[in-house]
Amino acid sequence: MLRAALAAGSAVPLIATGAPVLARDAARTSAGRTLPPTPFCDDGDDPTPDQMEGPYFKPNSPLRTDLVPAGAPGTRLTVSGYVFGRNCVPLSGVLLDFWQADDAGAYDMAGYRFRGHQFTGATGAFTLRTIVPGLYPGRTRHIHVKAQAPGEPVLTTQLYFPGEPRNSTDALFDPALLMNVRGAGGGKEATFDFVLDVDGGPGPDPTDPPTEPPGGTWTAGRSYTAGDRVTYGGSAYLCLQAHTSMTGWEPPHVPALWRREP
Repeated sequence: MLRAALAAGSAVPLIATGAPVLARDAARTSAGRTLPPTPFCDDGDDPTPDQMEGPYFKPNSPLRTDLVPAGAPGTRLTVSGYVFGRNCVPLSGVLLDFWQADDAGAYDMAGYRFRGHQFTGATGAFTLRTIVPGLYPGRTRHIHVKAQAPGEPVLTTQLYFPGEPRNSTDALFDPALLMNVRGAGGGKEATFDFVLDVDGGPGPDPTDPPTEPPGGTWTAGRSYTAGDRVTYGGSAYLCLQAHTSMTGWEPPHVPALWRREP
């Protein structure tokens, strides 16, 4: 019954406008009442739910915030939001790796169309420019994402669109992962806040330019690209995704970025 209601355009919890409440609204009140956020984040009980990775993930995605190739068809979509720790403190330097189907419902397994990763800034904010993904058999519309705070486990999950008829028949659909979506000119805008199961706290901005070239022994503050090799703690590691290193992202702690070599 819940999924049927969501497919008709309802979501729980809701604000007065009928949209899912964001995590950053946890401290806001209406007539003295604290609004229940989606996902709930004022006491650390309910981080963003995880979901299966699916068969279409590829490592080594490009570092970029715009996933749309030139001339690609589809309704333009901008997704923005914040990443919080379970204590609702914004997290900087979080790796967000997005991938999705194109307008026809197909995933690019030969290249990196509609794939890319980015890092949250000092305020924990992110912005993704893409298109509304197409449909394919068995699934409702969704966007895949992996989120990893420095030195913490990877959260793999999916984001969903409210009002989709297939929400009620997709076995993976979770209303806690609904985005706020609204029209914006000829496209759409969406918002979603991630809550990771980590203690929040300030961190360095990973976009600061490095001062030394990569290679050799792993060092914080350097820019690494996919294929770079480093040593750390007496072991060799291969870089899987381009990033700027920072304390807490030592190779043994971030398998999404580094693979140990024999």
